[in-house]
Amino acid sequence: MAYRFRQPSIIPGFGLAFGYTLLYLGLIVLVPLAAVFASTLSMTWSDFVHAVTSARVLASYRLSFGASFLAASLNTLTGLLVAWVLVRYRFPGRKLLDAMIDLPFALPTAVAGIALTTLYAPTGWIGRFLEPLGIKVAFAPLGIVVALTFIGLPFVVRTVQPVLEDMSKEVEEAAASLGAPGRQVFLKVLLPELYPALLTGFALAFARALGEYGSVVFISGNMPMKTEIAPLLIVTKLEQYDYKGATAIAVVMLVASFVLLLAINMLQKWTARYQLK
Repeated sequence: MAYRFRQPSIIPGFGLAFGYTLLYLGLIVLVPLAAVFASTLSMTWSDFVHAVTSARVLASYRLSFGASFLAASLNTLTGLLVAWVLVRYRFPGRKLLDAMIDLPFALPTAVAGIALTTLYAPTGWIGRFLEPLGIKVAFAPLGIVVALTFIGLPFVVRTVQPVLEDMSKEVEEAAASLGAPGRQVFLKVLLPELYPALLTGFALAFARALGEYGSVVFISGNMPMKTEIAPLLIVTKLEQYDYKGATAIAVVMLVASFVLLLAINMLQKWTARYQLK
């Protein structure tokens, strides 16, 4: 019974490695999360409900989850297209374009927010052309979606790209030789193989966008009830020394994120089992 979870290996040290893994995850992940929940235990239930259901807080929830979902959805579509171009085509500057995909990983989010604000402000390089059309990006919810899309694109591309590289072109060629049109080949042959990777990329991009602060705080304008995201509201309450209110909002965001990610992971497993059948 004690060796049920041990995997066969020629390298000894399972117990030590497993113990170190649990200790590391406990100190880095579980203890901080437990501290967040413990901070709310001193609050009464009515105080907790009031802290997480005020009109300002609910507006920040709607904006954070809505903008994150929209940005992750856009990244899923565009990330698939970008990964397809990088894998299936050869063109000058391909390696440079491939390297630029990781730029949001290396670029400080505050710098990204300043750059996006400079571009999309009413007097910015792009914003000056959108303003006459009545399209307001900076200091509006649309700007938040743009910022979250920028920081989330690499997650989808880097998740889908290896799957595309491992897929054999012979399957596509066989389907095409049997008379299947290009659209049917994509929907019936390629998409089922890419679906788990797309779900994973969506989940990663959504989770990353939900907790984003640096790139959004500049372009959003931070107007309560309009362009104030939940992470910003948490920081605002901390600056006001309202630690209980900040942790209460953080707990709600944490639980909601965990439930959504758990649902996506369950959907991935169900999809994998369905494909095996």
